[in-house]
Amino acid sequence: MTEGRLARNDGGQFSRRAVLATTGGLTVGTSGCVRQVRSIVNREEIEQLSLTITTLPADGDRESIRLARDLATVFEAVGIDVSIEMRSNEEFLRAILINNDFDVYVGNHPGGTDPDFLYEALHSVYTDESGWQNPFGYTNLVVDDLLETQRTVDTDERADAVTDLLEAIAREQPFVPICAPEEHRLVRTDRFDGWDEGHPATGRGYLGLDPGQGVDRLRAAHTDARPSENANPLMAEYRGRGVFVDLLYDSLVADRDGDLVPWLADSWEWDDGALAVTLRDDCPFHDGESLTADDVAFTYRFLADTTLGESETPAPSPRYRGLVSAVDEVDVVDPSRLEFSVATNRPVAERALTVPILPEHVWRPRSAAANVPGVSVAQGTTEAVVTDNWPPIGSGPFQFSTRAERDYVILERFDDHFTRRDGVDLPAPTVETMRIQIDPRSTSAIELVQTDAADITSEPIDTYVLDDVEESPDTRLLESPSWTFYHLGFNARRAPFSNPRFRRVVASLIDKAWLVDDVFDGYATPIATPVTAAWTPDSLAWDGEDPETPFLGSDGEVDVAAARSAFEDAGFRYAEDGTLRVRH
Repeated sequence: MTEGRLARNDGGQFSRRAVLATTGGLTVGTSGCVRQVRSIVNREEIEQLSLTITTLPADGDRESIRLARDLATVFEAVGIDVSIEMRSNEEFLRAILINNDFDVYVGNHPGGTDPDFLYEALHSVYTDESGWQNPFGYTNLVVDDLLETQRTVDTDERADAVTDLLEAIAREQPFVPICAPEEHRLVRTDRFDGWDEGHPATGRGYLGLDPGQGVDRLRAAHTDARPSENANPLMAEYRGRGVFVDLLYDSLVADRDGDLVPWLADSWEWDDGALAVTLRDDCPFHDGESLTADDVAFTYRFLADTTLGESETPAPSPRYRGLVSAVDEVDVVDPSRLEFSVATNRPVAERALTVPILPEHVWRPRSAAANVPGVSVAQGTTEAVVTDNWPPIGSGPFQFSTRAERDYVILERFDDHFTRRDGVDLPAPTVETMRIQIDPRSTSAIELVQTDAADITSEPIDTYVLDDVEESPDTRLLESPSWTFYHLGFNARRAPFSNPRFRRVVASLIDKAWLVDDVFDGYATPIATPVTAAWTPDSLAWDGEDPETPFLGSDGEVDVAAARSAFEDAGFRYAEDGTLRVRH
């Protein structure tokens, strides 16, 4: 088969033209070798499927790493080579949300009280953006149409549109929703009443509390150090569900467990694709500058493009992108009135009013290109998405006082906040200061509350210690609804994760009910769809198993023969040694 050698050009490199010519000659002159050559090439392309599960370590999210280990065991049983990569909170989110550097990952998605969060999470227009904007790189025009439909149909038709969307997502499995965790926090009842009035995963949960005699400080034991490291409300890798953003920044409208109430906006009116918003009078920022309609209009323009039109390509904020995408235009009528032109139905349009309002005089200079010494930044990156934002200047009910990184943050009551005015029937700050004490473990955070060194464990308690938490006459476990969900996320930019048939088989390898017991000690609910129970259609309601991708096995033990058959039916193959093979 000497005729089959690849020709080189004068520079010692393979010449594509020569290769083609040689291949043609091989076809004519050595036809008997063709089948052997093709077999060699194909054998070199077929390899065992290897994947890495990216997740958090035990001190970042104990449930995530335990899920990852259990899933790795199942995947290895069906012939997949698996490794686990653990990263810190910010490194994990940077890898997933900013750099898209992963095969699959396990983590807790922030979710939302309204299913429109899926527009941001899955629409193909966001595949190249950072943040929770489609980190999966998932593209499907049918799903795009359904995402858009639920945004535009009349309110009374929206439930049906959401059902169609959720059923399509369940078929496609762009990610696998595993369970919705229960949220428990330990609180002191001798120092504060009113813990049930607002959700402690939002800033509203720390307003309107009724302090005991002589209590002028609210003390939170927080197991995540990131709020002490970075105060930028736009940074996806440092922000969770927005507790401290809510306290430092006001939004036009507040979300209280799914219901929208006026906040910075005194009122708003809906009229055929437009929202007319009237602001409250005399609302200052923490630095004394007045908040006006110009700041509101600037915020929406800035969140849509942090370069403010100065770059060839818009650079949207890594957070709030899906919300502001509902707004086509914002017109300032006068210093206290604005009109929002929208291309969505009313529920989606009104949720666009929940983004934090930024002071233009602070953030406009940050539209300049980022300059990080010693670091090469991507084109279009602005100062807005790299600044640590100390000190944060908002208009919220608390203002920044001081901090020690990875130790504490102290906020002071903002006495000029509108909630403290007579006649305003909204929860207001009732203490002079709020101290956020950073403590890395649930067990020690619990101890701080039990020994009267803290008033609340502001992050949900790890489920494995819940049964050991002892309540007392002065403390109790506070249970709150959750709209977050644990999930397995695929990077659909890479094969075979781009294949919906492969994703469906993987989804059927996950015994969600068993994982709820084994990993969460029963303090979670297995789910087949990533929305709250109020939006879950009957077709996807959990009834002992996942109605779309039931587990191929029982009691956490996968049926290897059934799994192999499922992969083979999906177009994949196994080697004689039992390893799952894929083409690279």
